[in-house]
Amino acid sequence: MLVSIISAGMSKMGKRDNLSSRELFAEAYLECMQRVPNLDRKEIGAVYVGSQSEIYEHQIMYGNMVAETVGLVPKAAIRVEGCAAAGAIALRSAIIDVMSGLHDIVLAVGIEKMTAQSTEIVTDALMAASEPLEQINGLTFPSIYAMMAVEHMHRYGSTIEDFAKVAVKNHLNGSLNPKAHLQKQISIADVLSSKVVAWPLKLYDCSPISDGSAVAVVCKPELATKYTDSAIQVLGMAAATDTLGLYNRKDLSWPNAAAIACTEACKIAKMDLTKVKIAEVHDAFTINEILLSEAAGFAEKGKGHLLIREGETSINGKISINPSGGLKARGHPTGATGLAQVYEIFLQLRGEAGKRQVSQADYALALNEGGSDAVVVSHVFGR
Repeated sequence: MLVSIISAGMSKMGKRDNLSSRELFAEAYLECMQRVPNLDRKEIGAVYVGSQSEIYEHQIMYGNMVAETVGLVPKAAIRVEGCAAAGAIALRSAIIDVMSGLHDIVLAVGIEKMTAQSTEIVTDALMAASEPLEQINGLTFPSIYAMMAVEHMHRYGSTIEDFAKVAVKNHLNGSLNPKAHLQKQISIADVLSSKVVAWPLKLYDCSPISDGSAVAVVCKPELATKYTDSAIQVLGMAAATDTLGLYNRKDLSWPNAAAIACTEACKIAKMDLTKVKIAEVHDAFTINEILLSEAAGFAEKGKGHLLIREGETSINGKISINPSGGLKARGHPTGATGLAQVYEIFLQLRGEAGKRQVSQADYALALNEGGSDAVVVSHVFGR
């Protein structure tokens, strides 16, 4: 056991008109603190905030903003980055802080307010996480992941129907999540008939532009019972990188950084993933859920699409992947996504996930990435 997570909170995800990122954070923070009434905010030693871009609100000092909002000035409050992996990097930073002995209790935060900007501005901001040559030649992330999808289809026989089944599953899960951005169930026909964004990926293969925030309180394990009888434990963690540009990779359809991060996190946790019943993985595009399920070891390389074909990733399947609805339906406020994954796992391992509760789950995995699987952070959790 590395550290304990004694509480977590999350705002409603979606198009939150007239709310700033400060207010979205406050919504998540209040829920989090209500779970631990014995915790005085003055006991929080530091704050780490994950945020993808300063463009959306013309604000880069998210650490200060968070500290001011909840009365933590002059405590250390540090913004971390990693595009869509920023939330998991904030958690990783908080864990390292506590493990080092620097502080006993640390707050990890993820924030993004995206919907006030146009799709063009959001797309441009996201592409700052790609290789310059890709940017110069007009590639966007949908087209980059489309190339990954085409390669997987060519090598292993996955189909657009397989990708559609990922979307259908995650929309079903999202319909059970009152905080999800998209709570509408869809059919395979809906996905296949939706507008092509970058073939073979269609509109319903892509996650929405969202606003939201999520937080978690990290604590020394020996202090956790002072605040709660139902903390969850961080058993392992790891981070890894790959090349920014796809053209520098030997295999476009293999997220190598994710495979390394999962292997190392499990090694630290001294367990293999056969014990994991829940996984929140980064499905910004449906193909990525398939790729990451292979990288994590839930399926052999090239066979991730068979999991969705056989229904093994549903809420009551062999391995429940994205019971929250994932980025695809829960929403994808980029800096908040990594901690939104942790929030879902926090609820699941405490048996508080309601209609989407996975039964008999003692261990879970969170897999958050930035760029085109260029930086990946993995965390393994237990009851």
